[in-house]
Amino acid sequence: MSDRGCSHLNAIASIKHATRSECEECVKIGAYWVHLRTCQTCGVTLCCDSSPNRHASKHAHATGHPVIASAQPGERWLYCYPDDAFVEY
Repeated sequence: MSDRGCSHLNAIASIKHATRSECEECVKIGAYWVHLRTCQTCGVTLCCDSSPNRHASKHAHATGHPVIASAQPGERWLYCYPDDAFVEY
């Protein structure tokens, strides 16, 4: 990917896609989610910041995994939490 100001996005060589269509953490606690995001470091799929539990953000901050991809059908973008950078692919 190419975002001149973000080394994290520039380091993504191939996109990890969701293998599940649910937030793994929401399922554990019986919660709901709005949209899904896939961590580009470990591949876990979690809920977005519009969801009540914001599991993708919590995961990024707890693990230091910086980049997520949208797991929504038809969306093709990456977001870097530390650099607040976005790129479509």
